[in-house]
Amino acid sequence: MDYSSEPEHSELLVVQAQEPFNAEPLSAALVEFQLTPEELVYCRNHGPVRQFSEDDCTLTIRGMVDNQVTFSMKDIRTMFPQTRVVAALQCAGNRRNEMGAIKRVQGVGWDDGVIANCSWGGVRLCDVLTYVGIQHGDAHVCFTSYATLCQDDTYYGSSIPVERAMKVENDVLLAFEMNHEALPAEHGGPLRLVVPGVLGARWVKWLDTIIVSPDESPNFYQQRDYKILPPTIETKADAEDAWSKHPAIESLPLNSVVAVAVYFPSSLSLFVKGYAIPGSSGNVASVDVSIDEGESWVPAKITYQKGRWSWTLWEVQVADVPQRGVVCSRAIDEHGRVQNKECTWNMRGVAYNAWGRKSW
Repeated sequence: MDYSSEPEHSELLVVQAQEPFNAEPLSAALVEFQLTPEELVYCRNHGPVRQFSEDDCTLTIRGMVDNQVTFSMKDIRTMFPQTRVVAALQCAGNRRNEMGAIKRVQGVGWDDGVIANCSWGGVRLCDVLTYVGIQHGDAHVCFTSYATLCQDDTYYGSSIPVERAMKVENDVLLAFEMNHEALPAEHGGPLRLVVPGVLGARWVKWLDTIIVSPDESPNFYQQRDYKILPPTIETKADAEDAWSKHPAIESLPLNSVVAVAVYFPSSLSLFVKGYAIPGSSGNVASVDVSIDEGESWVPAKITYQKGRWSWTLWEVQVADVPQRGVVCSRAIDEHGRVQNKECTWNMRGVAYNAWGRKSW
């Protein structure tokens, strides 16, 4: 693959793989912002980053629709009402290195910065599908980018159930703006999919084709990756016959991360700050921290939460702490579900959601 024409990458990111370019910010930098600045948005790629002019981009919709249509970017911008949603984009491999500390995993080694909370602007997918006359039923909406080569397939693809795609309240967008600016090429511009509440692997970048199908996307990244396999499966060879038996991940689990832990010796106190992200059962309602491995908990103050799909920022000052130790965090959602203390290992190192932990 040719990586010679990549756009300039942010110098504020920690590079975890050079080709394809995969990099993340430090979580301590992330939690300083409610909306993640472009230079701190992580980069997850399976191939070269391409740059395209809007004039050269089209979106074709076909399959189980009344009318196969090809839209220009101007069509998308002008034919449908524009809207905006604040939503957290999170890689399924966020915190993979922590799972890898249990036992070796397969995939890019990620710390806890593979998440970005942004304001996405575009048009609702349900409006576009309604326009072309989608045929309802037990169907899937498959998203494809033929724009760039991939490591494991000839194109990048994913899918979501048509039910999720067609519900207005799910805020699924065809997005062309990020934080009120044109969507940069590095993050999928001119057009990408935004699926709030769903892992980033489904948010196809450089989107050029949508197919309404009775089946899920046949693409490698839908069928043979981004699945939680049983812990008995330890190698790619073991996984050969298992992929088809396990569902593709849709929503990632309830999670929290300790991004900052600063000790103040003059007051024997600890300042703790981090983020939390909801699972599929409801938004984050509270976050607690513990300096004694869960024997007791101190409630944190939520400092930011925007609607249903954003991350939650939190902070707390803990009094009477020793000079050194480990602080843990746990998130609790609006239905009373509590973040797991531990997380079951899986070969791909995805969906890690044990208590957040940081030493001071």
